[in-house]
Amino acid sequence: MQIDLRTVTIEPVHQTFDHLARRFGDKPASRYQEGSYDLQAAENLHYRPTWDPDQALYDTGITRIVMADWHALKDPRQFYYNTYTVTRARQQDATEANFSFVESRGLVALLPPQLRTLALDLLVPLRHAAWGANQNNAFMCGYGYGVTFTQPCMYHAMDLLGIAQYLSRIGLLLGDTAALDAGKRAWMASPVWQPLRRYVEDSMAVRDPFELFVAQNVALDGLLYPLVYQRIVDDELASRGGSAVAMLTQFMSDWYEESSRWVDAVLKVAAAESGRNREVLAQWLDAWTRRAAAALLPVVAQALGPAADEIVAEQLAALAARTAKAGVAA
Repeated sequence: MQIDLRTVTIEPVHQTFDHLARRFGDKPASRYQEGSYDLQAAENLHYRPTWDPDQALYDTGITRIVMADWHALKDPRQFYYNTYTVTRARQQDATEANFSFVESRGLVALLPPQLRTLALDLLVPLRHAAWGANQNNAFMCGYGYGVTFTQPCMYHAMDLLGIAQYLSRIGLLLGDTAALDAGKRAWMASPVWQPLRRYVEDSMAVRDPFELFVAQNVALDGLLYPLVYQRIVDDELASRGGSAVAMLTQFMSDWYEESSRWVDAVLKVAAAESGRNREVLAQWLDAWTRRAAAALLPVVAQALGPAADEIVAEQLAALAARTAKAGVAA
C-alpha cells in the first residue's frame, strides 16, 4: 500500500483587516499595525463631556497642532502591549539584579556619608516630579488623538510611575522611611525645589495635550534626565565613590535614551506637517525650556555648586541641537 502526501497551499481571500488594507494595501500586517492604526474612536460618540460641552469626547480641536493624519505620529520602537511588556520585564529583571547586588554586597554601607546624603537630597524629591510626569502623560493619552500617539503616552506614563517607585526604593535603601518623609518636606518647602515644583504643577494645568507633550517630554525631561542621571549620578557621584547609586539608577538612564527616540520622532513628524506647526512648536519649546532650565538650576547647584550654570547651559545647547535636528528651532 502506498500513501502519497501532498502539501496544499490555501490562499486567504484577504491578507489583513479592511482598515489596514486601505492604509497599507492588502498584505499581511505587523502586530504593531494591527494594534495601533485606525483604532481611534471617531464616530457615534453620542454625547459631549459634561465638564466641557464645547468639546467632543475625542477632539482634534483641543490642540493648536493640526495633522492631516494623526496616525502619522508613529512610535519608531513599534511598541504595542506585548512588545512593551516583554521589553520592560527584561529591564525590570536587570534592575532587580542591580538592587540585589547592591544590597547583598553591602555597598550602601560603603558610601561616604556626605555622598549618601547628597544622593538622598537629590533623588528622593524627584519621585514627586516623576509622579507629575506620570499624570501629564496620562492626560496626553486621555485627550490626545490617534492611537499611534496616545498608546505610547500611556506606556510612558507607566514607565514614569515605575521610576517614581524606584526612587522611593532608593530612598528606603539609603535612608529608610525617614528619607521619604524628608524628601516630601523638601519638595513641599525647600527653596531648592520650589521652582521645579511650580513647573510640574503649572504643567498639570495645561489643557493642550501637544503643548503638554512639549513641556513635559521634550523640555523638562530633555534637561532633567541628562543633568541628573548622566552628569550628576553617572559622572560626578560615580567618580567620588558612588557607583552603587549609578547602578540603582541605571534604568532611568537607559529608559531616557530609548524613549527619546519616540519623543524626537513625534516632534519631527508634527513639525514636518506644516510651517504653522513648526512655529507653534518653536514657541512652546522656547517658553518651556527656559522655565525648565531655571527650575532645574538650583537642583543641579546643590550637587555641582558654582559649575551648575555652565553645565545647565551646555545641556540647553544639546537639547537645542536635538530639537533642531527634529525640525524645531527654538
